[in-house]
Amino acid sequence: MTYCLQRKQLYAVLSFSVFFLFLCIQGYAYTPSPSLYVKDSLPSKDKEVDTDTTLAGNMSDNHFTGIDIKHINVNDTVSVKRIARQPYISLQQMLEGNVAGVYVEEPSGEPGTHQYIFIRGLSSPLLGKKDLINSQPTVYVNGVPLTNANPFAFDIQKYDFNRIGPATNYLADLSVSDIESIKVIKDPAALAALGPEAANGVIWVTTKNAHSGYREISINSYVGFAQKPTVTPVNAAYEDAFRQPYYDKYGTAYDRLRYPAYLRDSTNSTYYGPSNWIDSYYKSKPLYSVDLSLTGGSERANFRFVANKTSSKGTADGTSFDRYGVGFFINTLPLKWLTLSAMIRANRLERGRNRSLRDRIATERYLPELTNPLSPNKSVYNQYLSVFNNDVVDENKVNTIQGYFGIKADLGALTYNGKISINYNEGARHTFWPTTLLEGHNFVSNYFGYNQRFVVSNSLNYKFNFDNGSALNLKAGQEFHEDIYKYDYAYAYNGPNDFIKVNAVDGNANHEDYLQPVVWQPHRFPDKMTPRLASYYFQAEYSLNHLSFGGIIRSDGSSNVQPDHRWFMSYAFSGKWDIKESLLPYSEVSTLNLRASYAKIGKLFNDDRFAIGPQYKVDMGWQGEPTIGSYVGIAGLSRPYTAGWVGYDIPWQYSNKLNVGIDAGFLNDRFLVAVDFYKKDDKNLVLPVPIPTGYGYTGAYESGMWIQNIGVDLNLSAQILEHTDGLNWLFTANLNYNKNELKALPGGLDEVTIGNRKLKVGYAIDQFWLLNNEGIYNTNAEVPVNPNTNLKMSYNGVALQEGDAKWQDVNGDYVINNQDKTLQGNFMPKVKGGFGSFFTYKGWSLDFHFNFVLDRDILNKYASARLDFVNGQNNNDIQSVKEITFWEKRLDRSQYPKYNPWSSVIP
Repeated sequence: MTYCLQRKQLYAVLSFSVFFLFLCIQGYAYTPSPSLYVKDSLPSKDKEVDTDTTLAGNMSDNHFTGIDIKHINVNDTVSVKRIARQPYISLQQMLEGNVAGVYVEEPSGEPGTHQYIFIRGLSSPLLGKKDLINSQPTVYVNGVPLTNANPFAFDIQKYDFNRIGPATNYLADLSVSDIESIKVIKDPAALAALGPEAANGVIWVTTKNAHSGYREISINSYVGFAQKPTVTPVNAAYEDAFRQPYYDKYGTAYDRLRYPAYLRDSTNSTYYGPSNWIDSYYKSKPLYSVDLSLTGGSERANFRFVANKTSSKGTADGTSFDRYGVGFFINTLPLKWLTLSAMIRANRLERGRNRSLRDRIATERYLPELTNPLSPNKSVYNQYLSVFNNDVVDENKVNTIQGYFGIKADLGALTYNGKISINYNEGARHTFWPTTLLEGHNFVSNYFGYNQRFVVSNSLNYKFNFDNGSALNLKAGQEFHEDIYKYDYAYAYNGPNDFIKVNAVDGNANHEDYLQPVVWQPHRFPDKMTPRLASYYFQAEYSLNHLSFGGIIRSDGSSNVQPDHRWFMSYAFSGKWDIKESLLPYSEVSTLNLRASYAKIGKLFNDDRFAIGPQYKVDMGWQGEPTIGSYVGIAGLSRPYTAGWVGYDIPWQYSNKLNVGIDAGFLNDRFLVAVDFYKKDDKNLVLPVPIPTGYGYTGAYESGMWIQNIGVDLNLSAQILEHTDGLNWLFTANLNYNKNELKALPGGLDEVTIGNRKLKVGYAIDQFWLLNNEGIYNTNAEVPVNPNTNLKMSYNGVALQEGDAKWQDVNGDYVINNQDKTLQGNFMPKVKGGFGSFFTYKGWSLDFHFNFVLDRDILNKYASARLDFVNGQNNNDIQSVKEITFWEKRLDRSQYPKYNPWSSVIP
């Protein structure tokens, strides 16, 4: 019952849709014969259209928010016509390299997995997956703000890999052929109009809507193949040859006695036989998509229906992604001054996950014996895969729904806009792994979670037109957001056999243990969060001749903020000067505009813990398993309190944004250039500051962190060739330079250390904290000796010797420790961009596009793990997992010094 009640707002939108479908059918019944319509009179899809003159334009999504999307810089718009020719399955892929200042991180090639968008740098340190999610921009689809996947489920996870549940990219529910436009909103004033949801930037997506006139059926499709990669397989003979030089130089007799069992016997065909697993793991797979749309109606009522099916198969490990989508749009004009509109979009996403050991072990929270890796022999490996095909259950399904009902009353100078919108997505994952994969144990887990957003917005707009040609627009509005984040998760071990793969319950309501499990005894983890946001704003814009300027003031109240700081006042100012028309009306310059805007925008907390006030969260768990509580009344471990202490006086976080830009066009805008300089200061950020261990907490959340990003965006466009019936060539390019700096820490601290990360005032927040490697000690005689103590240089108390890394002794104390670590590199690129050319000749087209990043550093953790093979085989932890890709040749050992893998300093 509770679950059904959460959908009441959705049912309201559906009811409105049915009602307006009836109106639409009535209006459509009186549509003149198609012969009276001239198809060529319809707006060309390749030309700029003033949508405000159409019925669909009257209901365009800009009318329902505090922002007019027509004022967004055109250089921040993605060319949908061009990306529609690519087999993109996610919004992130559509943006990559196409807009300056937007950086897309795609951690995995597995289709349908999470990808991340960063607009104009980092607004907070990335200390874990939770911070990745909290740093994402808000995506609007037809004016409906979508919910991000709330990261609070990470609190119950043992490993910080994938979020529990289906871990599917919700932004993969958009079909590129159904998109009308994609705009990236970076302008501070435009973001301020959208409120705290827009603090990290906004991606504004508008899908194709209904239009009146010629009735149209459209079918779009593509078919292709993803080609499997070419890799070099190896077997145990290669691994044995890889290790022998280390054993010859550093190994002892004891070390040789502990040589891994799978490498000892060269006659063992399981490991020393043919390495032919490639064809079972890597396969060329088909990609295809089919989209159907039906549009029609009259000037009084029109509709659009869409349906699509997309399938994208991964080339590795049997991964796949399938999307099924439908959508319906209705616009009606019951009165000349009244426009009504409704939209509903629904998608089903199904993901075939990988069969990797690491992800499975992370889900099972159980470490099996990891000494022997999977066999590279195809016949043996296929036996392993057959268990997945026949006995394993791993279902990952996501449903997404967006809808709205809108009213627009146009009363001359006065306009009213009202909108009710909803965004709902739910995800489920059901898993079962048999005893054959878990050392005689079996495992089952069930996850169901949903995110729901209900938004009510109303606004009044009044326009004054004066005799001197100037105009004043005044707008006042209200918004209310209610979000619900809910999940239920349970897992259990040791069912009676491998045939019962569900958790049976006693369904007799008269039983005392009604709805209690009778087969498995699961560990349950339910959680729910219901944040709310209420907003009021006033906006004014004045234009005179070639000059316009405006401002907005906004008050936002959030339930996730402590009561004494619940409301936040934000504001913004903007101006634009058309220099071309003012000063250069007859020059060769066709466009010359100067833009500037400034805004102060509140930033929301994604965790309601901060609203409660002083408290901490107790993890009554066992060693290594923080989420398993006490057993039969016997308490487990209770310290440290890993969720940290939340104290008093935690106010709103906020962001100050400044942007100054200039647009220039030449030869009737055949050549365009736009340059934007920006500065972004994120202040009052909350950070878990480390405190003395005697308190029992891992940290205390304190306010006061300040992060600054400064940079420049550059956009170029050149129509090099332009012929109506001949060859046309359009060249485009974009570039972004961004630099971030930590300006302040809570409590006036100069630096803090959190895990293996250090944050230091005056330095970037995306730097690695590392020892500086200067080579290798080839002999013991090369190790420096402290002249004061005659002791050799040491690493955390262990004397260095032959085969150890030559770490730089920064402070000159002959002791290598954390005091010698320095902040190095940047894992976010300082420069990123894209460029491409688009050729057309009559009915033919040829496009290419490239994206790139410069000045980015990465840690080669693969090479580190391969060279640290001794600890990898002796430590039975999740970092010791060897996937089937262990049997690939991907490392040139000659590029690295021959460190001693048995060294206590772990070089």
